[in-house]
Amino acid sequence: MQSAMALSFSQTSFTRPNHVLGSTGSVFSTPTSLRFCGLRREAFGYSTSNQLALRCERIRIPSRKSFQVSASASSNGNGAPPKSFDYDLIIIGAGVGGHGAALHAVEKGLKTAIIEGDVVGGTCVNRGCVPSKALLAVSGRMRELQNEHHMKSFGLQVSAAGYDRQGVADHANNLATKIRNNLTNSMKALGVDILTGFGSVLGPQKVKYGKDNIITAKDIIIATGSVPFVPKGIEVDGKTVITSDHALKLESVPDWIAIVGSGYIGLEFSDVYTALGSEVTFIEALDQLMPGFDPEISKLAQRVLINPRKIDYHTGVFASKITPAKDGKPVLIELIDAKTKEPKDTLEVDAALIATGRAPFTNGLGLENVNVVTQRGFIPVDERMRVIDGNGTLVPNLYCIGDANGKLMLAHAASAQGISVVEQVSGRDHVLNHLSIPAACFTHPEISMVGLTEPQAKEKGEKEGFKVSVVKTSFKANTKALAENEGEGIAKMIYRPDNGEILGVHIFGLHAADLIHEASNAIALGTRIQDIKLAVHAHPTLSEVLDELFKAAKVESHATTRTVSEKVVV
Repeated sequence: MQSAMALSFSQTSFTRPNHVLGSTGSVFSTPTSLRFCGLRREAFGYSTSNQLALRCERIRIPSRKSFQVSASASSNGNGAPPKSFDYDLIIIGAGVGGHGAALHAVEKGLKTAIIEGDVVGGTCVNRGCVPSKALLAVSGRMRELQNEHHMKSFGLQVSAAGYDRQGVADHANNLATKIRNNLTNSMKALGVDILTGFGSVLGPQKVKYGKDNIITAKDIIIATGSVPFVPKGIEVDGKTVITSDHALKLESVPDWIAIVGSGYIGLEFSDVYTALGSEVTFIEALDQLMPGFDPEISKLAQRVLINPRKIDYHTGVFASKITPAKDGKPVLIELIDAKTKEPKDTLEVDAALIATGRAPFTNGLGLENVNVVTQRGFIPVDERMRVIDGNGTLVPNLYCIGDANGKLMLAHAASAQGISVVEQVSGRDHVLNHLSIPAACFTHPEISMVGLTEPQAKEKGEKEGFKVSVVKTSFKANTKALAENEGEGIAKMIYRPDNGEILGVHIFGLHAADLIHEASNAIALGTRIQDIKLAVHAHPTLSEVLDELFKAAKVESHATTRTVSEKVVV
């Protein structure tokens, strides 16, 4: 699953920003040039070719120098910054976001320290995407082995499939340990100082960690992530009423489990539990399941992922009270109507998983020392991840990335934001296009998306006065999918026919999480449909699902196409 899902108090689990670029709070005056790129991954600090940067569009942005002068003049007396520094960069939080920022900072020649009060890897590695992928790998194989019709279609005969619960749990735990060690070793090998203890901001460019350790840095990044969000009235005991943190330990496989919330977290755990033999009941506050997905994708996914499985659901209801099982009694769930708040039903189940999203972990960070006021727990930032104080003024040399700022609660988004901040503090301003960042749900089959949903795109088109078109292709027409007997699924693209701009792509089908990146990179680089439809895809591969999608799009004849020159040497 994704390491962190967007918090919604109506028990949904994913939101996507309507815009990403702007100048809110800007105090710049002198424009310079910026190379604008999207997501860039540098997992272990290896430098990449400059060829990609040379292909990025050049846009006009304000200079960093004028920002430093203006922002420093608006520190509002929050204490005098030090004159010399222990580090160029201090990062509070060693999750995926902090790790990505640290490695990029070392590449840029910055003396860097990272502070972690728990364990390296944060939510994603220890309690999120990494161990959940281990469980989902097991559920995928179990589901395939249990599908007698599917196996017979290959001419295979398989005896009854079973599993060892502790062995499955150990697989998830061992994977998390391995990845955590890899992250730790990669930072140590590159000279990042890993400081142990809870970190907090003591004042401008000053950080405290542990009991009384104080260090200074030219720039500070807050990357403290998030924790599971548990609504009021729900009592979590860690055994029969659990969050995703507990569920990943797989200490039990209940016969009947209620999952509160049908977003990414809930969907993925429903895939795991039903494959291992549980019956599942979804409790969703909104009127339809999977509310964060494109409606057409949600409808198809429900037909494939929910209806044929041992899953039932209640929509338009809140779980107003959940009492853990005790004294031989089951877990008791009291449901109320989400709109009227009138009592609706009562459920008795063996266990309940609270999958209502995640809340930012920002308490105790000393934000009051720099006059920062959180908004629903999130640290307010501008489009460059610079922290904004209670007066709406930029806090000099202080940034916040990842779940704690709430822009897009995904592990890879945190890493991308961290890299973007390091670019800025290294003197090369950078704005991350959040609409180019993909998301995925690792069910069987998978769901992935990037950009806008169809309703969002149409709303944007109406406001800005352009037409929106939609084109779809099916996995049933793809040779590789048919060879795998996995033809269930579609790919969908929302675009502007007047200029070929890709507004959004949504995929439901085999390896959708891997396929989405061609579309996300196209959005990040500003590639238009009339250009990418000329690209060559290997046959037979799943990538041809997207190839057919691009080729099926109808772009108006006046839209320009780039000329590609190629010298062929025989």
